[in-house]
Amino acid sequence: MHVTPTQEFLSQSMHRIELNTPRIARCLEELSEEELWHRPNESSNSIGNLILHLCGNITQYIISSLGNGADNRERDKEFSTTSGYTKAELIAMLENTVNNAIEVIKDCEEEQLLKTRSVQGFNYSGIGNILHVTEHYSYHTGQIALLTKIMKNKDLGFYAGMDLNVKNQN
Repeated sequence: MHVTPTQEFLSQSMHRIELNTPRIARCLEELSEEELWHRPNESSNSIGNLILHLCGNITQYIISSLGNGADNRERDKEFSTTSGYTKAELIAMLENTVNNAIEVIKDCEEEQLLKTRSVQGFNYSGIGNILHVTEHYSYHTGQIALLTKIMKNKDLGFYAGMDLNVKNQN
């Protein structure tokens, strides 16, 4: 079976997006409900804020834009919230958001991927939106992992059992 570059892009994007949710869930396993909302300083966000922010961003860029849904995002609330969601509620919200976004991406036709739209004041094609979400989700997953490691002084084992010193095979 021949895979087109577009199919490969979509497949790799979905794979990379889906890698992050279990990593965030792993971080939440280590944290107390209180630590979830801890802000290291006034210029930083809590892990709870970052998860709310990811849900808002993924919804706006993929579900609302590519999926032609309403854009009801209230971005400022993602950062001003200081409690009100448990770890279980946040991970369920994130999983639901990611699953819905993956379904939208799976259903994208070539025309949708090439169409330019305005999202959050930026003009991106559908491919640009998917690339943005892939990068943005990974970026904040890294922040969540770092905050967790700082609070717990513990390796999270994301690559446990893998030999990352294997050389490239060309």
